[in-house]
Amino acid sequence: MPQCEMCGADKPSLTTTKVEGAELELCDDCTEFGTEVRQTESSSTSTKYSTSSSGSSGDSSGSSGSSDSSPRHDMFDEMDTVASDYDDRIRSAREDRGMSQEDLADELNEKRSLIRKLERGDVLPSDDVQQKLESAFDISLTEGGGADDSEWSSDSSGSVTLGDVVRREDG
Repeated sequence: MPQCEMCGADKPSLTTTKVEGAELELCDDCTEFGTEVRQTESSSTSTKYSTSSSGSSGDSSGSSGSSDSSPRHDMFDEMDTVASDYDDRIRSAREDRGMSQEDLADELNEKRSLIRKLERGDVLPSDDVQQKLESAFDISLTEGGGADDSEWSSDSSGSVTLGDVVRREDG
């Protein structure tokens, strides 16, 4: 019996659902956390992407006006990930310029405590602060993207759940 990739429950049927950019095989209880992905060849009334997991048919709403050939994009597909060593990048760039944390805070019009927390890795930079830092130092605070996709590929028959591949960082 297939197993839900989110909760691990054994269910007779699963639905392909896009959750934060990843397509997962989910049970009916877990599909509410994402956007159901319907294959165009599976039925005549389905749309390729639908936010409804049950109830209305795909061809009766007709309000979107988009064709089945262009998939709806998840907002998380477009987002950049802040690099894990962003704190080191900020500190190194500041020190290379011979600036103190106070000098940097004044230049960016931000609080010194924020700069201190960023360099310690206690907080992630907001989009606004990230842009200020990147333009002031001509650095990038985002990850290279796509390098870790290989660890998600698997030759198994789909018995791996999200809990099997997640890594916890407790310390």
